Amino acid sequence: MDSSSSKGKRKRGRKSNKAAAADQRPPSPDAAPAPAPAAAGRRGRKPRRVVAPADSDSSRPSSPPRGEETKPVANGGDAVVGELGPGAWEEEAVRVVPSMDAVVKVFCVHTEPNFSLPWQRKRQYSSSSSGFIIGGRRVLTNAHSVEHFTQVKLKKRGSDTKYLATVLAIGTECDIGFPIIGIEWQKMENPDLRKAMGMKPDQKGVRVRRVEPTAPESGYLRPSDIILSFDGIDIANDGTVPFRHGERIGFSYLVSQKYTGEKAVVKVLRDSKVHEFRMKLATHKRLIAAHVKGRPPSYYIVAGFVFAAVSVPYLRSEYGKDYEYDAPVKLLVKHLHAMAESPDEQLVVVSQVLVADINIGYEEIVNTQVLAVNGQPVKNLKNLVTMVENCKDEFLKFDLEYDQIVVLKTKTAKAATKDILTTHCIPSAMSDDLKT
Repeated sequence: MDSSSSKGKRKRGRKSNKAAAADQRPPSPDAAPAPAPAAAGRRGRKPRRVVAPADSDSSRPSSPPRGEETKPVANGGDAVVGELGPGAWEEEAVRVVPSMDAVVKVFCVHTEPNFSLPWQRKRQYSSSSSGFIIGGRRVLTNAHSVEHFTQVKLKKRGSDTKYLATVLAIGTECDIGFPIIGIEWQKMENPDLRKAMGMKPDQKGVRVRRVEPTAPESGYLRPSDIILSFDGIDIANDGTVPFRHGERIGFSYLVSQKYTGEKAVVKVLRDSKVHEFRMKLATHKRLIAAHVKGRPPSYYIVAGFVFAAVSVPYLRSEYGKDYEYDAPVKLLVKHLHAMAESPDEQLVVVSQVLVADINIGYEEIVNTQVLAVNGQPVKNLKNLVTMVENCKDEFLKFDLEYDQIVVLKTKTAKAATKDILTTHCIPSAMSDDLKT
């Protein structure tokens, strides 16, 4: 092969660096910037056009924001760096909304009582919440934020200092004190039922099944009354009232919109006559209290039998947060449907039995209601303590539900109590509120 012909042919491959540099011409200063390469897309799609922004006064240097400095960049130009200058941090910190300064953070250490072992307390824990300054060096917060408090501290907004605080008052009724109507009612959707109750075709309402004896409504309402309206709003046969457009809601919603102590006009059908009552609404004393107002739980011990009053915190302590499913059916029925006959009535149970020689055979009695002591009905825990302490009979007899009875020799039972308390490190046979 002729060597001269091979010289005229260019070898395949990449250009040398020198040749590549020679092909690149320096851009003219007047030339428009080249459009950016189109991004790869699907077949058939047109490449995007990148439009250059309109000319702006780019020659004018941008001034740094207030409180910021201009620092030189390494390549010789100047650039705005987001760094606050001397004193600027303090200036920015004080520029806050004035109303937010009234909000404080509340730090609380709680030590809750142990309702299953009422002579003890649970392990302490901490919580944080918000409070609002209301003047006079006082702060308003939620009741549960400082319930069963051991220590309370406050911190102002933007401050790193915490201040010890003193709890002046706790109003649990302000947190959960919504008024209710102390009745149980029945729907009136059946036409035969409505006719039998003397309702006209154009009348609608619900039938009163039961009225709580301790409720203020007991002075106005009676069983088999038909509630036709509440504050001028008609109640349907299914117990609903108009809500938003195209919606209905239970008439208890109307009650919840009232405050405790306010009055409501209730229209009632009784013996085929319409009556109108102006009733004062209030919170009601339930047989099983929904809340214990920050005080230690009450208890009484004799011969190893631990007596306690049932409350919702007690049920939660015994059966967990799902107590509505796990608690005994009889306790749940009383919790949902039982009504107190008097304001001081309580549901008293044998919580547990601290095993000792004197209570052999009774060890498995747990959370069983006490109905009577020596034939006398038990009204509340205080009443039970009084009857046991003043008992002069030879035997103590407790009548329990399910037709169970517990019989103990009175003198032996009281004498054995002291040794049982010592064994279980219990400081007293009864809570402080029962000693007076």
